[in-house]
Amino acid sequence: MVFTDLPLPQRARTLHELGFAVEVWDWTRADLTALAATGARFTSMTGYVDGELVDPDGADALLASAARSIAAAATLGTPNLNLHGTGLDGRGLPVRPVEVVTGAMWLAAERTLHRIAELGERHGVVFTLENLNTAVDHPGTPFATAADTRALVAAVGSPHLRMNLDLYHAQIGEGNLVELVRRSLPWIGEVQVADVPGRCEPGTGEVHYPAVAAALREAGYRGTVALEAWAREDSHLAVRRFRDAFTPPRAPHP
Repeated sequence: MVFTDLPLPQRARTLHELGFAVEVWDWTRADLTALAATGARFTSMTGYVDGELVDPDGADALLASAARSIAAAATLGTPNLNLHGTGLDGRGLPVRPVEVVTGAMWLAAERTLHRIAELGERHGVVFTLENLNTAVDHPGTPFATAADTRALVAAVGSPHLRMNLDLYHAQIGEGNLVELVRRSLPWIGEVQVADVPGRCEPGTGEVHYPAVAAALREAGYRGTVALEAWAREDSHLAVRRFRDAFTPPRAPHP
């Protein structure tokens, strides 16, 4: 989502040279060998190609494509493998929208995620379930809120299934981000950020990300924080603002 004027491998190399790790979306459209050759460290990629959580056929498709994603991830050093409540099309919309999530769907999702966690355990990888917002970007997505993803991850109770807590989506759908971070900490495998509105880098919208960063540090979070945001003006400025927002302030000299 940054340095978009460059080919994907060059984006990865540029971020690596700036001292950042890299995340990629749909691995089926990327040259994984070329990405690996950049020397970048990869922390997350899409963990499925199709399928969904809420019915048996969709679950089988999800498991099959998750297995393919595990093999692809090995090329990039086995980053976390990201999931959503259902398959998304090229515009980020659900392939099969769900207007009402029933109790039976919740039970089916939990069973499917148990299978996903068992798959991750067999192969030594971690899947992360990401919350999304339905008001702006992903209408019709089931299990979309951070509260939903936390409930499912906690119900499965496996270190191979964690939350990808996306604070951009959470700000739109739930708000109260500092308390959300504190409540979710035991299940977080990754945090993603962008500002609201606009989905650009921290400092361009309404979220005071230095306060969120302080809450993460105080809660003891030591995992990945990822910028999943468009550059408002310039990509170099965007990643610098991101780094500044999540860099602890230096203590004053005595």
